[in-house]
Amino acid sequence: MADQEHSAGGIIFEDGRVLLILMRNLKGGQVWTFPKGHIEPGETAEAAALREVSEETGWNCEIVSDFYRAEYSFVRDGRPVEKDVRWFLMRRAGGDGLPKTPDEIADSAWRSLAEAEKLLVYQSDLGILDRLRRLK
Repeated sequence: MADQEHSAGGIIFEDGRVLLILMRNLKGGQVWTFPKGHIEPGETAEAAALREVSEETGWNCEIVSDFYRAEYSFVRDGRPVEKDVRWFLMRRAGGDGLPKTPDEIADSAWRSLAEAEKLLVYQSDLGILDRLRRLK
């Protein structure tokens, strides 16, 4: 039976640009993506998304709207994992832009949607970009 994981993350979209982070994937390579992380016991998806965005980007945010849901499967350490992620559209409300988890996050960058499309590799991230294009 597959392990179940629940995560939440944030999309900071300002002036036609989106904030991406560069992090390590399960294979040890670096990949551009959006900030997200596990929902802790007793934590709401919204609280987890705000916490993870703050930790990984250094920006304190507020949620604008529930934006996107992704479900996918993968294998970690030989075990199947079923994962669901809730994404929230956010705006910055403070912070210094310095990640609090520099061991996890190699870089961050503001990119236009066209630039982001060239950097992002995960199918769910590309789905988020499609939704962002419709906001314009």
